[in-house]
Amino acid sequence: MRRRGLLLLAAALPGCSVLPNRPYREVERFVLAPERPPGPPPPRSGQVLLLRTMRAAPGLEQRGLRILGARGEVTLQFWSEWTAPPVDLTEEALRRWLLASGRFRAVTAPGSRLRADLILEAELTRLQAEPAEGVARAGLSGLLLDNGSAENRVLGQFPVEGTAPLPGGAQPEDRLAPADAAAAMSAALGMALGRLERALGGAIGAGAGGGRVAGRR
Repeated sequence: MRRRGLLLLAAALPGCSVLPNRPYREVERFVLAPERPPGPPPPRSGQVLLLRTMRAAPGLEQRGLRILGARGEVTLQFWSEWTAPPVDLTEEALRRWLLASGRFRAVTAPGSRLRADLILEAELTRLQAEPAEGVARAGLSGLLLDNGSAENRVLGQFPVEGTAPLPGGAQPEDRLAPADAAAAMSAALGMALGRLERALGGAIGAGAGGGRVAGRR
């Protein structure tokens, strides 16, 4: 009873409040879904690619937009975030990107009953805006395996990176608009996906030439 009385007294005092005196701020959420540039896809093969669950470098499993400061420190934007953890969105974007490439008959996920000819292990290594440099960067690494060999022969390892300019160029961190940062990061990821696709195509072509990778009939 004494505690309750003290609370009521504090609420009645002029200028006092038990509620925070800060305005409500709505969280902005952004979609990470880079669009594939238009153009004719290469001839579709009969191969099936299994894309395993994507891994993430430390910090990239969190939703907040990552901003690299002028002194090299990385901050997460509390009020600006992706609609889901960026590693999950990147995995889905990579699956759609590779399927749209026309290089594969199907791009499956773990648990699929469809027999895979190739296996891709991937990791999201970077996704951040760098206002001091005026760019956004996205990084991926991939490991391609031949599922037709007894020991899952490694066909190639591919570290790739994409960059995209920030609207307004180089600027102080506190002047970077979250929407501009998100759009540039999405564009940088699209560039990285394109480079990973081309690297996979080269490795698959080399493997097929050597008789190691062939689509099953």
